[in-house]
Amino acid sequence: MEFFATCPKGFERLLAQELTGMGCRQVRPLKGQVSFAGEVGDAYRACLWSRLASRVVLVLCRVDASSSDALYDGVRSYAWPEHLALGTTFAIDAHGTNAALRNTQFVALRAKDAITDELLARTGARPVVDAHNPGLTVVVRISRDRALVGIDLSGVPLFKRGYESLPGRRAPIAPLRPDYAAALLCSGNWAGICADAREKGTSPVLYALYSGAGSILVEAAGIALDRAPGLSRHRWGFEGWAQHDHESWERLLGEARERASSSHDVELVARDVRRGSEGSSTQMLHAAGIEEVPRWLRENDAAGQVDLAIADLSWVSVDEPAVQANALELAARASREVGEAPMVALSGDAIIDDALGREASDMTSVLVGRDDACIRVYGAAAAGAPQRVDVGDRHVSVYVPASDQFAARLQKVARQRAKWARREDVTCYRVYDADLPDYAVTIDRFEESVETARETPRVWLQMYEYAAPKGIDEELARKRLLDVLALSPAILGVDPRNVYLRTRQRARGGSQYADEASAPSRRGKPRVVGGAELVPGAHLVDEGGLTFEVNFSTRMDCGIFLDHRETRAMLREMAKRTEGSKRFLNLFAYTGSATCYAADGGMRHTTTVDLSRPSLDWARRNMARNGFTGKEHEFVQADVLSWISEQRHSANRWDLVFCDVPTFSNSQRMRKGSFDVQRDHVELLIGVSRLLTRGRDGGAGGICVFSCNLRTFKPDVDALAKAGVVIEDITEKTIPEDFARNKRVHHCYLVKRG
Repeated sequence: MEFFATCPKGFERLLAQELTGMGCRQVRPLKGQVSFAGEVGDAYRACLWSRLASRVVLVLCRVDASSSDALYDGVRSYAWPEHLALGTTFAIDAHGTNAALRNTQFVALRAKDAITDELLARTGARPVVDAHNPGLTVVVRISRDRALVGIDLSGVPLFKRGYESLPGRRAPIAPLRPDYAAALLCSGNWAGICADAREKGTSPVLYALYSGAGSILVEAAGIALDRAPGLSRHRWGFEGWAQHDHESWERLLGEARERASSSHDVELVARDVRRGSEGSSTQMLHAAGIEEVPRWLRENDAAGQVDLAIADLSWVSVDEPAVQANALELAARASREVGEAPMVALSGDAIIDDALGREASDMTSVLVGRDDACIRVYGAAAAGAPQRVDVGDRHVSVYVPASDQFAARLQKVARQRAKWARREDVTCYRVYDADLPDYAVTIDRFEESVETARETPRVWLQMYEYAAPKGIDEELARKRLLDVLALSPAILGVDPRNVYLRTRQRARGGSQYADEASAPSRRGKPRVVGGAELVPGAHLVDEGGLTFEVNFSTRMDCGIFLDHRETRAMLREMAKRTEGSKRFLNLFAYTGSATCYAADGGMRHTTTVDLSRPSLDWARRNMARNGFTGKEHEFVQADVLSWISEQRHSANRWDLVFCDVPTFSNSQRMRKGSFDVQRDHVELLIGVSRLLTRGRDGGAGGICVFSCNLRTFKPDVDALAKAGVVIEDITEKTIPEDFARNKRVHHCYLVKRG
């Protein structure tokens, strides 16, 4: 008989070796499949034992497919009563198209009609089609003007072992598909290692770095314990086949059960720092019936003797450098831990070679989902470990030798900044501000609020990288960034999982409006903390005796601008000195932190205006968390320029205004379609000045604190003066010490009506 086994792209060579080892004949790897010949028992054995095949198909015939009629006639001419018994439901699984047959659904329809008509003519009974739960699946594959017709003997794809789906809840980590886990193990000759260990009377030792949420551990244990991956399946495609050889199948099952009952041992060692990884792996092992318990390595644990190391980095994306740096640093450590043991890695990025300090001796290109990846096999001999930087008692691998200068600079600045922060009682501050030109990143440190902290407050690092200018070697810049992301948490004593990176372009772009509109939502239900909801993914931090919500993972800006720390404190003091109606207005309010400070300073009425609904909701939560609720605190969703124009014609006036404008913003909801601070600031400030309260009896009138972060901003003093607007530059007073290196981080002015 002729058969073929399908498989993912890149698995063909490995699958051919597996089938040959099972005794299949005429094995020939093709694109996305491997053909072989043998008896029906050989196909059954492939279904039961193959860890790499997706499906096993019995080839019945090949027919003309140059037209729909030719396909119909060819399929109908086959002896279907010999394969499809009366009462058995069936379905068509169609693949491929050609010039005449351009739709797989149409191919399936014509094949179904041909089989139904032939069975009706021969038996007088019309078979029932069941596309969802068929008793027999007929495969039709179009290639040029021919169609291969066969029977799917496997039924449900073979890579669906059953253990990989955690029932009852969503897995915290997406598992690596079992056939991919098996491909890594086969690439490292794990079966051969296990056989050698059995001959020596020892237990093979597997080291799994990022274990695919447990699938690598399950597959490794299954191979070592000689357990057929299909032994726990309860349904097969061949059971609805009229020529099913029940005796042959039962004989193979008995043999598999006997082999599974043999006394073999295996030692599993695993390291995975992702939250939920250990629990997911444990559940997966239990679901697979594996009793062996992995030894999970903690921070300072040693791996010991290892026979094969597997590293799954397929989940790591180059678009998430902070995550990638952490994973690669752990991979470098794993390479040192396993010493001379061979390694196999699944990665979408060749930089894994640099991290491991090894040269790949064999590479197999595969697809993980829609992304390109590669199975990389490394021999026992290392090509030379990457350079390491000592950070206390830790050794951090780096790709660029000059990164030791960054490490030295960060250590020095961090000590100075920490001393200053303790003295000033500041818990959220900038640690590093692009001190070295080649390491042009900023690093902000955020400490968890006392309101949510338990024993030791958590600390997060928010990093911003400016895209490298043209002419800079992109690969070199990327390696420097990875070094920064690996060194910073080690130097600052932060969990690498609490490091977040954003990239800013050196060009005009969106503002808070665009960021908020495009921010992805986080699943889960909010919980109430401090009298206000805390949304999933958010954390609480303290500043100036107030508590604020921050979110590092879903927005470009985390929710509070640290460079305005002094400005907010100044607003509170101004609020305390304000007399009269004590009304405060916050324009382009973002998350309302300035409103909280003003309310804390005694402003009885506050108005918070922003175009973004998510920002206003955030601002409302910040106010509620600090005890400021009630109708006297209003939140307005509006285009600021349009809203100011409307308010000028009303009786509403404010004693204190804060206006922190975006550099540039565009939205269809804006009156002009866009806002440019240099172009539009005169109109804006004239309008704001008309909303300020007038002084009485010679007293001072309302005042506006105006800020922007356009480095080249220059107010048009003459145009403002003609409109009776007085502007005073107070930038120097509003730059915090941790931003002193960059005096142009923002511009700040007092605006009054003359």
